Amino acid sequence: MLITARETIRKALESKNYKIPAEIEIPRDCPPKLRERGAVFVTLEKIIGGEKHLRGCIGSLFARQPLIADIIEHSMNAAFHDLRFGALKNEEFSDIEIEVSVLTNPVPLEFSDYKDLLEKLNAPEDGVILLKGYGRATFLPIVWEHFKTRDGYDKERFLSELSLKAYLGPDAWKQGCKIEIYHAILVREDEFK
Repeated sequence: MLITARETIRKALESKNYKIPAEIEIPRDCPPKLRERGAVFVTLEKIIGGEKHLRGCIGSLFARQPLIADIIEHSMNAAFHDLRFGALKNEEFSDIEIEVSVLTNPVPLEFSDYKDLLEKLNAPEDGVILLKGYGRATFLPIVWEHFKTRDGYDKERFLSELSLKAYLGPDAWKQGCKIEIYHAILVREDEFK
């Protein structure tokens, strides 16, 4: 998965072609597991002064194509089409680390009020989708790392930041939103160094 993601970005940089093909060709030597439908997020982090900084993160929440195709598509999107950043440049390529998160299907989380929501949310295992009106946002399970405290995880801050990401007020998660959860298998380049 990581090799596919890195090679996809490398080839795009070399060819200067950042368009995602309408139909993604699946490599002949692709393992059967990667031919199954799957949903992934591809995250790029740039190493600056020994610290990691987000450089792109795009994916899909629902399986709609073979896993390998989702990896290829979202590698391109994370590198060249994340609107929060400009397109990745050649000189940045050696300074990025890639993460691939393979997601389970989201399921609704039933809760009676915001206190019940805090009780039922499992940090750091749950990826969370917040939905309210036209607002929608997700945080991958790995994002819990940014909300870790000495005493566990700051679930209220996590949900407030997620509400803001959905272009809602910071307390939207307390006011009749829907929550879906999912889990992810995370594969990181830094684990293989």
